[in-house]
Amino acid sequence: MLEYCRICLETIWHIQRRLKSGQKAEPPFLSNSRRREKHGSPQAGHCLLLLFSFAVANNFPDSSQASSFLSTFSPSKLSPFPGKPHSFPQFHLLFGCQIEVRRRGRSGSSKISCSANAGQLNETDLVVKEKSVSVILLAGGKGKRMGASMPKQYLPLLGQPIALYSFYTFSRMSAVKEIVVVCDPSYKDIFEDAKENIHIDVKFTLPGKERQDSVYSGLQAVDLNSELVCIHDSARPLVSTGDIEQVLKDGQLNGAAVLGVPVKATIKEANSESFVVRTLDRKTLWEMQTPQVIKPELLRKGFELVNRECLEVTDDVSIVEHLKHPVFITEGSYTNIKVTTPDDLLLAERILNLDSGEK
Repeated sequence: MLEYCRICLETIWHIQRRLKSGQKAEPPFLSNSRRREKHGSPQAGHCLLLLFSFAVANNFPDSSQASSFLSTFSPSKLSPFPGKPHSFPQFHLLFGCQIEVRRRGRSGSSKISCSANAGQLNETDLVVKEKSVSVILLAGGKGKRMGASMPKQYLPLLGQPIALYSFYTFSRMSAVKEIVVVCDPSYKDIFEDAKENIHIDVKFTLPGKERQDSVYSGLQAVDLNSELVCIHDSARPLVSTGDIEQVLKDGQLNGAAVLGVPVKATIKEANSESFVVRTLDRKTLWEMQTPQVIKPELLRKGFELVNRECLEVTDDVSIVEHLKHPVFITEGSYTNIKVTTPDDLLLAERILNLDSGEK
């Protein structure tokens, strides 16, 4: 599929050049033997070329608009779109175009058709593969604000350590192949005992001085064949399976995605003397949560940059933001709270009691 993405880039360059010269923009045909040998069936290459070309033409009927759109991309980049589509379902999601290949007769030749009137692909059709996700569960925090004798993530919540709620939630998901627990060795036995009730791999790594150090520690233990890394704060026990499934899909589609909720309160920016500088537009503000889902190769590149330039980041997708890679926000639930104070613990208990009452 990556080869087909490169073919798409050639199409972008070709269309861009022809549009700028005032010529009719037609996709180049893969007819010569070199390209047949490199990319396999020329029909397969045509399929993706026509899909992209049609999408551009359909979304930018005016040549100048199409030219402006295409001029923002370079053939040297792997993917032409911010969402980085690498498959037919992703092109379909972005452009609402369907493509169909049918064989004709015994000759085996293919008829390729493209339809813009077909309904947009339902996001539920985008499936995260089974056993393709590595979860990094951050459980190494000290939790000083709680004022307890142990870190907040190990305090009992209705009789069970807070950290085990999300641990069990992830362990029941078919997409998850392993959970990498980042924790102090003195609390490792809590997860060791819980391993008896689950059927996926559980690994352990040591926490670092800062959050980004702990994430990096967990990343070193991630299976190299994993397609997505899902990073979660163990102090968020109430994350729902539905929200996790959606942010995994968005992460697969966009390369990086994070759960978040729209900010409800009015937010003001103040100066060093505590005077209001301005009121921020609430409609554009989101409160970030976890999980935060990132493709592993993207996360590794981000860490290379962060470590090289000694950057400090407060959450995981910020690492990717330093690469200028777009991060998608998946709208989550306000009940996905982070337990950091005694009041938060009481609220989590109320939410769990309400949920159990509804069931």
